[in-house]
Amino acid sequence: MTVEVKLGTQAIGAAGELLVQYQLLKLGIDSARLTTDSGIDLVMYVPGHQTASTIQVKANVSPKPAGGKGKLLLSWPFPDDSPAQWLAGVDMSTDSVWLFPMDQARQLAQQKHTNGTRLLYFYTDESVGSKSLRLQDMISHRLEVVITTLLNGRPRELP
Repeated sequence: MTVEVKLGTQAIGAAGELLVQYQLLKLGIDSARLTTDSGIDLVMYVPGHQTASTIQVKANVSPKPAGGKGKLLLSWPFPDDSPAQWLAGVDMSTDSVWLFPMDQARQLAQQKHTNGTRLLYFYTDESVGSKSLRLQDMISHRLEVVITTLLNGRPRELP
């Protein structure tokens, strides 16, 4: 028997952070959650890099219709002045994570609002026009691909 639970924004955020941590750990990357609300959710240490890297995590429970009734998309609002080095976008419905260097997230974000936030989104419905970002355009930003590149393809083993 499955009991449906309605998650609030804090629970969604925590679940997103844990999913990113879990996927990083599966790839041999140690990370830690931060409990302060500073715009940095995780710190990860990538072997071979001189310093730890910071991540801001944004999570969606599932894709939503564009404009409330359009084609399905995933979207993550984030502060333009985020202190994090990376932005992780999470889709909890598929346990998927995309990882963007923050500067690239700012460039890819299709909307910049006067309140200091940007909105990065892409369509999960591949039938949208080729001018829109689609799921297939984001393969190189999947967490597994990004971390494998950062590790230069070297397998990792954690104790």
